[in-house]
Amino acid sequence: MSDAIKHECGISLIRLLKPLEYYKEKYGTAFYGVNKMYLMMEKQHNRGQDGAGFASIKLDMDPGERYMSRVRSAQQQPIQDIFAQINDRINTSLTQHPEYVDDVALQKKNIPYIGELLMGHVRYGTFGKNSIESVHPFLRQNNWMHRNLIVAGNFNLTNVDELFNNLITLGQHPKEMADTVTVMEKIGHFLDDAVAKLYKQIKKEGFNKREASPLIAERLNVAKILTKASKNWDGGYTMAGLLGHGDAFVVRDPAGIRPAYYYKDDEFVVVASERPAIQTVFNVKYDDVKELDPGHAIIIKKKGTVHLEEILEPTERKACSFERIYFSRGSDKEIYQERKMLGKLLFPKILKAINDDLANTVFSYIPNTAETSFFGMVKEAQNYLNAKKEEQILALGPKITGEELHRILEVRPRIEKVAIKDAKLRTFITQDSSRDDLVTHVYDISYGSVEENDNLVIIDDSIVRGTTLKKSILKILDRLSPKKIIVVSSAPQIRYPDCYGIDMAKLEDFVAFKAAQALHIENGTTDKIKAIYEKCLTQTNSKDKEVVNHVKEFYEPFTPEQISKKIAQILSPEGINAEVDIIYQSIESLHQACPKNLGDWYFTGDYPTPGGNRVVNRAFINFYEGKNERAY
Repeated sequence: MSDAIKHECGISLIRLLKPLEYYKEKYGTAFYGVNKMYLMMEKQHNRGQDGAGFASIKLDMDPGERYMSRVRSAQQQPIQDIFAQINDRINTSLTQHPEYVDDVALQKKNIPYIGELLMGHVRYGTFGKNSIESVHPFLRQNNWMHRNLIVAGNFNLTNVDELFNNLITLGQHPKEMADTVTVMEKIGHFLDDAVAKLYKQIKKEGFNKREASPLIAERLNVAKILTKASKNWDGGYTMAGLLGHGDAFVVRDPAGIRPAYYYKDDEFVVVASERPAIQTVFNVKYDDVKELDPGHAIIIKKKGTVHLEEILEPTERKACSFERIYFSRGSDKEIYQERKMLGKLLFPKILKAINDDLANTVFSYIPNTAETSFFGMVKEAQNYLNAKKEEQILALGPKITGEELHRILEVRPRIEKVAIKDAKLRTFITQDSSRDDLVTHVYDISYGSVEENDNLVIIDDSIVRGTTLKKSILKILDRLSPKKIIVVSSAPQIRYPDCYGIDMAKLEDFVAFKAAQALHIENGTTDKIKAIYEKCLTQTNSKDKEVVNHVKEFYEPFTPEQISKKIAQILSPEGINAEVDIIYQSIESLHQACPKNLGDWYFTGDYPTPGGNRVVNRAFINFYEGKNERAY
């Protein structure tokens, strides 16, 4: 994606189902789980590069022995940083105590981070929050082993204010109004309540306090705790949690907005945000990695049993389509095919834009994540040409000469690597004119790849703001002297803010919104903008379920083609010689390419939770009132 946006997070949870001695004997190390967690986090590096965290729990430790460890980092290379810290602690312990080297029991007792239950998290620092305090996992400590809670997630909730006030009603005093803290305290409240009730019940049965502890661990109903805690959550989430005594869970939102996958055998259970991360790290087959159903949790009890539970009734499935277009690793079997299909389905529009002139058209892509869609686009161009060749050969019949046949077969799509992304340039100069000149050189071009007066078709994953296109890509592509530059987006026009974990919160940042606004001004319909603002205001105090997305009316007077044409005008740099055309994916084609992930609120405004409509209306109010702030 040429536009850099903050997005997503990645989680990993591993539960080793055998004693640590088993892994020492079979794999040569009792640190098998730690090593696998490092790989799991690296394989999900695409989901977060601003912060990383790791936590572990040791099972069946004696009182007074440390059984929980956590390390977090917001350094430039956070995954490497936390595992450098872990390795340093391990190596120091083994050096100072050679007797630990072959004694797993001593390693577990004395070396931190080794354990049967492990959690990892990678994140982007959205909304400017990238301090260590914002890095997961979060820890809620208590002297009662069962009340210790470690939480990490890939999520955003739209109703944090409401949930915060609910905690205050319960008598709590949360340290800040943040969704992670709110979620953790909500789970923690019902965890405390469940443990207290179990202790009271077990005590009535005649057991003493010490005897009660393992019984509480055995009887604790994690699913019930999660159902109570998540009752009023509005948002997209995959939430992972570890309890101090050894239970663990991962719960997914009822619409399946955020992803979660799991695998289990007799040695371990692993849960992650990405299927190929599990496949690669543990060398398992695609079909053996299962998707966690929306509204469900995978619950791993301390004794090692694993079961799936419905926590909240699933709603209409609205799994995020942006996951498929851009965020997730393209090595996933389904995602790879879907991205190729996105490119393929754009070809008819491209053919129209170049007036069927494939002979004078060069196809390329904006590095690097658009490459898979490019393959789909080019393959469809080849299919089109093959059909044309067949017609020509059949028309000539048996009298066709070898020269004619060769001439027909020689025609193929012209494919070049036109754009090259340079190492990230540091725009350290503060003057706008100087910075803009530096930004221009973020991309380089392959000189000679395009002939003068060719059409140049170049595909990108999506066009959000279009800033890099205008300030860098189009300017430098114009140096090749094409007659027309056609920028193709494998995603539809991004018109609405996200509120489920991706940093796209302000309407005025979107080039599609700017284009519609410009069309309203040109058409003299700015009174409609004010009317939409007033409608949004009237719903400020309405209940979430009653709120309607009035911002849809902002786009209704215009066709997607009109908005695309205006976007092309907005993004065309001053002084560019080539004609610029912008082609976007249609909503219908998006659904055809990604049939299992129909969460398209970015493009349609059809939010999967009631809170989404409130957020988009608030975003419009902020725009109209000139407030430069996010809507949630």
